[in-house]
Amino acid sequence: MGGFSDTKVLQDLLLYAARAALSYWVLVTGLRYLDPNRESSKKALEQKKEIAKRLGRPLIQTNSYEDVIACDVINPDHIDVEFDSIGGLETIKQTLFELVILPLQRPDLFSHGKLLGPQKGVLLYGPPGTGKTMLAKAIAKESGAVFINVRISNLMSKWFGDAQKLVAAVFSLAHKLQPSIIFIDEVDSFLGQRRSSDHEAVLNMKTEFMALWDGFATDQSARVMVLAATNRPSELDEAILRRLPQAFEIGYPDRKERADILKVILKGEKVEDNIDFSYIAGLCKGYTGSDLFDLCKKAAYFPIREILHNEKNGEQSCEPRPLSQADLEKALSTSRKTSVAANEYSRMTSRTSFPGESGDSQVEAAIRELSKIMGVSHIQVDAQD
Repeated sequence: MGGFSDTKVLQDLLLYAARAALSYWVLVTGLRYLDPNRESSKKALEQKKEIAKRLGRPLIQTNSYEDVIACDVINPDHIDVEFDSIGGLETIKQTLFELVILPLQRPDLFSHGKLLGPQKGVLLYGPPGTGKTMLAKAIAKESGAVFINVRISNLMSKWFGDAQKLVAAVFSLAHKLQPSIIFIDEVDSFLGQRRSSDHEAVLNMKTEFMALWDGFATDQSARVMVLAATNRPSELDEAILRRLPQAFEIGYPDRKERADILKVILKGEKVEDNIDFSYIAGLCKGYTGSDLFDLCKKAAYFPIREILHNEKNGEQSCEPRPLSQADLEKALSTSRKTSVAANEYSRMTSRTSFPGESGDSQVEAAIRELSKIMGVSHIQVDAQD
């Protein structure tokens, strides 16, 4: 009887242990699948392996918050924008190379004294479509720095305190991956002026960001830079502007810069050799780089339309003919520049003309305001360079 009783107790213990192990496995598996950051952690691990392989360093250890931010890390090898891909802005590109890229590439040259330390913040501001985001990509490409494209949606959380931890993860991850660039596009929407009407969570997130950016415990020798872009510089908080000592205005391109932009856009395309880029640029007063790109895209459809028209008439189709100057002029007659946001920027900065050109933008603005009052949808004002 004693042996039978011991055997039954042992069986009960083994059954209990098996049930406990099964319950633990079900609980852990369920929690793993219920984890909202599960996919982010997987993607972050792949990103970290790729970056570690490129930089020739061991795989870094990160926490769950850094894994969320790691999904926004961009390998500079995957960026296809260089300074040569941006037409014009030669002076600004040279200055950015000296102030931003060189300290990240050659830290040995800037390790003597406090005055030559790496830049902590750079602001690119100007009207929409002038190439601010492209410049940010080119900086990351030319410097070879890890590019952390911060998305505000990834910093928001329904749990109290998680937003501050995610902000802290941005800087801790950037420090582990240095040299690195923290890029914030449309920074005014995130780090705008602090108001009493702001939600407490948003205010705490802004305060945490500024404290970690240039706070008491900040490593001044770290090769981590915050790069921000906006078309509303007046909306930024004063404390943020103090942390962005290097600010570059990316304004409207002048006639020569527009010609350079057109050459860059049409480089590698099938175009005729006799296009007068200076003449086309003269017809595009007030156009931004984005407007010029849209213009070239619209002009590129004309050779396709000719092929389709010939096929309708029974003619055999062939390769599209090269893009001609007439195509650009025809597209220009139906194109409109992005004037709404640009005019808002012009009024905000009190600029009266495009750089390097004589203009009558005050007259144009007055006519536009008059057209709004009169209910006229659009009034065309012709102006020559």
